[in-house]
Amino acid sequence: MVYRVLLTDDHAVVREGVRRLLEDCREIKVVAEASNGDEAIRMARTFLPDVAVIDLSMPGRDGIEVTRMLASELPKVKVLILTMHANEDYALRLLQAGAYGFVGKGATSSELLAAVLKVAHGGRYVQPALLEKLPQQIANGALHASPVQSLSDRELQVLKMLAEGHTGREIGGFLHLSVKTVDTYRARLLAKLKLQTTADLIRFALRHGVIEEV
Repeated sequence: MVYRVLLTDDHAVVREGVRRLLEDCREIKVVAEASNGDEAIRMARTFLPDVAVIDLSMPGRDGIEVTRMLASELPKVKVLILTMHANEDYALRLLQAGAYGFVGKGATSSELLAAVLKVAHGGRYVQPALLEKLPQQIANGALHASPVQSLSDRELQVLKMLAEGHTGREIGGFLHLSVKTVDTYRARLLAKLKLQTTADLIRFALRHGVIEEV
């Protein structure tokens, strides 16, 4: 059997590299590519792939929002998320949203291929280092205990971009929001996390793995 894959990433060079890797496997055929979340949803509706490999951070709808929409509308399309942020908070959020798997972009080629095949066969894939942490966290009711887990998907997007140094105008353009709305999200983040300044938000994001220290 050949499994049909939709590949979504806003960087063409990343899509090309992943496509070449996947199509070296006789069990996989990349039937469509998309550069953002809205395109991914349209392509999924058109091609009905077995697996949708989706980047977490994209303009407009991010990987979490796309995952929720596909899980609701096209539950037979299994989502595997690719991300730079391979930590348990993101893993919990993505699995809760309906993703079948979660792979860091630092994964080896063999690990990525194994993840796609496992998800295609109906299994779930989480990197071993994270898998050890998740069952205990869930058993302890930690799904909502982490401060990061208390944030909505959009709040998490805005936090990540603020922490990366983007301006309100840049964030608004990326997420299709007005600058005023971005300011509202920033104020909401400060209140919800009991912080005072953008510098506090940056330190919070680093401490909780929302962004990685350079």
